[in-house]
Amino acid sequence: MTPHEYCQDKAAKSGSSFYYSFMFLPPERRQAITALYAFCREVDDVVDECQDAQIARTKLDWWRNEVVRVHSGEPTHPVTLALKDVVGRFNLPLEQLIEIIDGMEMDLMQSRYLDFKGLQLYCYRVASVVGLLAAEIFGYQDRQTLKYAHDLGMAFQLTNIIRDVGEDARRGRIYLPIDELQRFKVPASQIMEGRHDDNFRELMAFQAARARKYYDQALDELPAVDRKNQRPGLVMAAIYRTLLDEIERDGFLVLDRRTSLTPMRKLWIAGSTWVRA
Repeated sequence: MTPHEYCQDKAAKSGSSFYYSFMFLPPERRQAITALYAFCREVDDVVDECQDAQIARTKLDWWRNEVVRVHSGEPTHPVTLALKDVVGRFNLPLEQLIEIIDGMEMDLMQSRYLDFKGLQLYCYRVASVVGLLAAEIFGYQDRQTLKYAHDLGMAFQLTNIIRDVGEDARRGRIYLPIDELQRFKVPASQIMEGRHDDNFRELMAFQAARARKYYDQALDELPAVDRKNQRPGLVMAAIYRTLLDEIERDGFLVLDRRTSLTPMRKLWIAGSTWVRA
């Protein structure tokens, strides 16, 4: 298996909506975004699958060194070998790859956020930076497109947080800001115990409205000249907004289940959005 085949296999097995967003890209760009996605999955898996925080930090430090080795031309992992082929071609700053690792490491240092301002840094590192790198791969002419990429990344991460509230709680993490829990009278213990009520639904409706605001803001910021190149992001936005709508229609029952779209539905949304964009 070549490095790029390894990345393709990693992306395909994940079942992520991201896979459907870049399946229509030309081979060279699809190969690059798949390598970036595989990198994100590898470092995210370190935090999610490693029970010992110190071992997880050691592994993340290894990945930081591996990113440095991409620059020197001597990486050893299939994912970084694949990245070596594309970082120069698509102007991907290694500092941003390291910032993604820094974002993943935040999960080892804190499991609560006092307010949305604190959560924004986390979202920026684990999602907006990925959006900025993806924008480089897809190509753009107007730098305004980078604002679109930043805000779209925020929207995606906020949607992930809404979808995964219960799953994250079972890992001991609550990403919903503490001051907002207090405002809607939802104690952290209620989330950890998986108890839905009207207060919780109002809290989640507030979170969904914020995510939609970021989607709308991002789409308004995308220059017409770059709309065609940035179609993969538009596909992702269509899939994720549909997911958010489904979660809301279900009454935000996210504490004891994980709402998802079927592969066929994702494929239909991806194809129809690609044609329209």
